[in-house]
Amino acid sequence: MQEQERKQGTETITLNIEGMESSRAVSQIEKKLASLAGVGSYEVNAKAKQASVSFDPSRLTVQDIIRSIPETGMNASLVQARKERSNWWKEKQQLALYGCGLVTLSGFAVQHFTSAAPLIYNGLFVLAVLIGVFFPARKALRALMNLTFTIHLLMLIGAGGAMILGMWSEASILIFVYSLGDVLESYAVDKARGAINSLVALMPKEALVRKGGKEVTMPIEEIAIGDVVVVRPGEKIPVDGKVIRGSSFVDQAAVTGESIPEQKQIGNEVFAGTINQNGSLEIEVEKMADETMLSKVISSVEEAQAEKTSYQTFAEKFSQFYTPTMFILGILVATIPPLFFGQEWYPFIYRGLVVFVVSCSCGLAISVPVAVVAGMANAARNGTIFKGGAYLEVVDKVKAIAFDKTGTLTIGRPEVTDIKCLNSISEAELLGLAGGIESKSGHPLSAAIVRKAKESDQFSELTVDEFEEITGSGVQATIGGHRYAIMNPRFQREQGILMESVQSEIAMLESQGKTVVVMSKDGELVGLIAIADKIRPDTKRSLGLLKKAGIRTVMLTGDNERCANAIAQAAGVDEHYAGLLPTDKVDTLKRLKAQYGSVAMVGDGINDAPGMAVSNVGIAMGAAGSDIAIEAGDIVLMSDDLSKIAYLRGLSRRAITTIKQNIVVSLANVAFMIIMAVMGYLGLVMGLLLNEMSAVFVIFNALRLLTWKDKNQKVNR
Repeated sequence: MQEQERKQGTETITLNIEGMESSRAVSQIEKKLASLAGVGSYEVNAKAKQASVSFDPSRLTVQDIIRSIPETGMNASLVQARKERSNWWKEKQQLALYGCGLVTLSGFAVQHFTSAAPLIYNGLFVLAVLIGVFFPARKALRALMNLTFTIHLLMLIGAGGAMILGMWSEASILIFVYSLGDVLESYAVDKARGAINSLVALMPKEALVRKGGKEVTMPIEEIAIGDVVVVRPGEKIPVDGKVIRGSSFVDQAAVTGESIPEQKQIGNEVFAGTINQNGSLEIEVEKMADETMLSKVISSVEEAQAEKTSYQTFAEKFSQFYTPTMFILGILVATIPPLFFGQEWYPFIYRGLVVFVVSCSCGLAISVPVAVVAGMANAARNGTIFKGGAYLEVVDKVKAIAFDKTGTLTIGRPEVTDIKCLNSISEAELLGLAGGIESKSGHPLSAAIVRKAKESDQFSELTVDEFEEITGSGVQATIGGHRYAIMNPRFQREQGILMESVQSEIAMLESQGKTVVVMSKDGELVGLIAIADKIRPDTKRSLGLLKKAGIRTVMLTGDNERCANAIAQAAGVDEHYAGLLPTDKVDTLKRLKAQYGSVAMVGDGINDAPGMAVSNVGIAMGAAGSDIAIEAGDIVLMSDDLSKIAYLRGLSRRAITTIKQNIVVSLANVAFMIIMAVMGYLGLVMGLLLNEMSAVFVIFNALRLLTWKDKNQKVNR
């Protein structure tokens, strides 16, 4: 279970570490955890392949820790909290099923192993029927009240007819089998998801509005277009609007998916639900609360969740025709010969009852749910959670898969990728100085430099004087009487730093989608540091498996075209789209659906929720993904392992094959039994026997999915 506790401002979590096979791997994990600012203590268990980490949640998040592990070439997933399981004796339908089965077995035991009178064991069979019939009968009667004929009604008529004819044991078996089918099917029913509530929770309820020279707190619903909202550092931006005063970095991951916060100055647009980081902003409202980008995201999720899958539609249409047809057929068999051909009533009433019994085939009823449950159990063993059985069937139909970039194809944390030392400074000295200076800043790029210094064992606490952070440009500080500046190339040029000798190298690094910072000492260039978000270790191989299976891979990102192109080439995607907002991603996915027919969306952020909702199947990166992505996704990858997508496709194909086999066998058996029953060659006992044989085949054929393995998986976990 998940270990998570809070003691004196700390949290402790337990992580599963995938790929930790050697002492060197253990050392890498320990080194990585030690480099994270905010980690108090840790313990790595090589045998259990787990790591226990205590950290300060005010300085570090669980997602930060999880996202740092792939930088070692391994993957991490949070050991999930084990939900309290309901006691079986509190589940009334299961209790009825167990009671019916137990009393039925008792009846057979008394009948065959004692000399008790028929009244006793037949009484037990009647008791079994009374115990087990409640829930199926309730479903049948409710459907009948709505003028709908269901398979439960056929079963109820068949069981009642068997009892009228004195076939008590057959009636109890019939009730038990169909109760079992109902219980199994209940496990495949989709659970209600809280995606909408999670989205709404992102929106602040109130905002600080400047009116008449005063600052007034108002509900966001009462804020009008043209009002000025004041947003302090660390607060969520409550509206869509334009900055009219102030400058700050804004974390837009909730809307654009960008891993690096974007500087916002006068004239720049901001979105509701994003987080103001380090400066105060005054924002002129441009959209009402119900028209913001986040509101559009919510609407997209609502609309997509309201749509039914083709499998649900097919099942509903099939049941609408099948059950009434069998009901009418049974009545016709029982009445036509006596009424119009002078035949005796009893034999044909009996035939009609047999038609009722064999047509409500338990094998046919559970052919899909049992296979779905087995497939979902296999997936759960492999760290993948389905939100509903229908999605197990949909995955195999997917012709194209769209991937979010940040946190999905990439790790989601910027890292130092290149270091160039100039004018006789060593890399160790450069990292030591840069790490010491940048440790005074809270910018994500600064954090990347500090991590690199710690990982290289070059970090030390330096005496930093006159530290200054220039928003949008970099930092300056004095150490030992020397003035250091770590800035972007443009600012260094403005300060008179000569950079002609490195201009081509800067251009090359930027063409690779990397952010370049320039370090100078007393006005002299001493080094370049390039920073970028890394591709996940398994990305290229995972996409290769999908391409091999004929799947088109597409990358969707809010990044600029240059960075997107570089990541797309490194990851090996077939095509990419850059500069997208969530609504743009939805439009792009709609075009992809029109082009390819069936499309999946893989993402981890809030901005991915509408895309996952509008796609045929949404796949959420569970461990590092946001709550809303997990809620909106139809499938959750608990280990953030992209190779699981190829596994899911194989499992889906196998599950569909199994479902088709079950349906064909069940329908063939039902057709055979109905024909034989109509002709009078099949009795009630033999009909039940054939029915049970069909059910046994369906169950065991479906249970083979529990042991199915994907040959392409590196490790079958």
